Amino acid sequence: MKEDALLILLVFVVWAALALIYALVPSLGMPGYVRVWGAGAALFLGLAGLLTAVRR
Repeated sequence: MKEDALLILLVFVVWAALALIYALVPSLGMPGYVRVWGAGAALFLGLAGLLTAVRR
């Protein structure tokens, strides 16, 4: 189960990086996607926290 939490945490990092890229690179011109990627990042962070709490 520890590996599951680490994998979900890695997915969080990717989604958060994509949210930052969409927020900070104006040439992409997709500000609405910041919310989508940010919400996904928050979801995966919550899942990683939940898996860690269940493991304990």
